Amino acid sequence: MPAPGENLKINGQRLWDSLMEMAKIGPGVAGGNNRQTLTDADAEGRALFQGWCEAAGCTMGVDGIGNMFAERPGTDPDALPVYVGSHLDTQPTGGKYDGVLGVLGGLEILRSLNDLDIKTKHPIVVTNWTNEEGTRFAPAMLASGVFAGVHTQDWAEDREDAAGKRFGDELDRIGWRGEEEVGARKMHAFFELHIEQGPILEAEDKQIGVVTHGQGLSWTQVTVTGKDSHTGSTPMPMRKDAGLAMARILEKVNEIALSHAPHAVGAAGHIDVYPNSRNVIPGKTVFTVDFRSPELAVIEDMEARLRKEAQAICDAVGLSVEFEKVGGFDPVEFDAGCVTAIREAAERLGYSHRDIISGAGHDACWINRVAPTAMVMCPCVDGLSHNEAEEISPDWAEAGANVLFHAVVETAEIVE
Repeated sequence: MPAPGENLKINGQRLWDSLMEMAKIGPGVAGGNNRQTLTDADAEGRALFQGWCEAAGCTMGVDGIGNMFAERPGTDPDALPVYVGSHLDTQPTGGKYDGVLGVLGGLEILRSLNDLDIKTKHPIVVTNWTNEEGTRFAPAMLASGVFAGVHTQDWAEDREDAAGKRFGDELDRIGWRGEEEVGARKMHAFFELHIEQGPILEAEDKQIGVVTHGQGLSWTQVTVTGKDSHTGSTPMPMRKDAGLAMARILEKVNEIALSHAPHAVGAAGHIDVYPNSRNVIPGKTVFTVDFRSPELAVIEDMEARLRKEAQAICDAVGLSVEFEKVGGFDPVEFDAGCVTAIREAAERLGYSHRDIISGAGHDACWINRVAPTAMVMCPCVDGLSHNEAEEISPDWAEAGANVLFHAVVETAEIVE
């Protein structure tokens, strides 16, 4: 199929203005956003997005779990649509670009096609996936997971937040449950633009990341049980210190991840210590080890070594240990044709680029199961994300959206 000409570009200023306008909804306390899924702010952001899409001549569809689909028709009624998008929900202390750039970058494609009076054979659909972040209702990428058949809709709707509110009830409360069957839509391809959420592109002065793979993830919850006792009057040889065992296990987690350098990573971000008192030796610790790698065999090796090493550490000091796998997904290899379309678009437009592996989970990782899929990344300052200080430049946003524009329009096929 013919490639779009290199002079075909989106309106970078309009994209940036849209990002700033959306950021006014659900403002954070330090310059970012708190627009968590299925909150009133989420509903307001959805309404703004819908208004913009309808102003661009699109029809809006919404499915039974709140996923939004804004469609620009193609010339062939039998051609499957090319989908593009990401998510509008944020972390409690989130930035203005994580997810939002992908949704509004998709909208900018439709606006620019209208400006240029370009028709495509395939329809183009811009998607806002519900609850990508998973911060209020776990797990992450929940609604795209239902769409792709990874989760059942009933299971997803029964997820509860910290206040005990059900996902399904909150979806109804904000008025964004649609009538479409979840997952019934068929896709010709799916593209997602996202900030890197890591430091590689900025450090190497690359404008575009061509995402070839997504890391797999494994979450193992470890519970170490000892005996809580007085920190001052319990002799050192007689202690059953669950905190000490946890520290030794976490040192092993670091060693295990480093042994699979450079792509494997590992740490524990969730840690609970009981009874968590200054003068009581911890009698129990509960922590979740997060291992990630683009290779399934590496993840499996890290899981096995964690269990072996942790068991040996606890046996040596007379403590018990239990393991529960509480989350995870296999590594993703994105579609070769879609990846090539992104790489060639970057080259055609003269942007510096490199292949990159996504260290975070994205809706594209689930949609890859049901349609040819790929991702474009742009840098973010200091690799910082999931933080209100998250920042990108207008030039980075424009470059990423231009590459997205070319890859999507080439796949959707321009009609002369």
